[in-house]
Amino acid sequence: MIATGGKAIYGAAVGILMLEARFPRIPGDMGNALTWPFPVHYRVVRDASPDRVVRGGAEGLLGRFVDAARDLVADGVDGITTNCGFLSLFQEELAAAVGVPVATSSLMQVGMVNRLLPPGRRAGILTISGSTLTARHLDKAHVPQGTPVGSTEGLREFTRAILGNELQLDVEAARQDNVDAARALQAAHPDLGAIVLECTNMIPYAADIRRATGLPVFSILSFVTWFQSSLQPRVF
Repeated sequence: MIATGGKAIYGAAVGILMLEARFPRIPGDMGNALTWPFPVHYRVVRDASPDRVVRGGAEGLLGRFVDAARDLVADGVDGITTNCGFLSLFQEELAAAVGVPVATSSLMQVGMVNRLLPPGRRAGILTISGSTLTARHLDKAHVPQGTPVGSTEGLREFTRAILGNELQLDVEAARQDNVDAARALQAAHPDLGAIVLECTNMIPYAADIRRATGLPVFSILSFVTWFQSSLQPRVF
């Protein structure tokens, strides 16, 4: 057998652009490498804090994300994703800049999920910050107009700890915030047929949301697992 080179890193098809943060990334969080059933390659985008991206619209950060994505491709990844659903804002620019497939946001799943559901049912979004998830974020991810949105914002732990970039996280309180927000979303929209988690830090609570609501729950984990399967198809 003759092996052929050309990359600096092998075996990690997916490159993940990470916000610069210090809050705990528990198993299930996109930024915890133990979450993934396959190798991934990380690159931290300096000065891209959770608050600056989620509440500040990622103002002034596009160039840094493009540079970091190009570095990941130069290292050897075959596709790019990010660890914040609000980065749907940069989908077109990143895809144009790096020359490989790009999946910036879990929100990109909403339209597809709608097509999976029975007539009269639709997907809703659970986000970390409903007050700053704008029509522009949704349009960039091709989310249908009128899609229901719920949020953990204003509850006791999850949004405050993540966007405040705190050193400690009360995991059970964060879990309850996610379950309570999902139940509220379901109660407000009886036609809800599925929930798409915008926030990549919500993955650890997806099973709890599923149990509490009885609805299918889609996350960046489901999205990137699907994405990765196209970059490294299973050999039979």
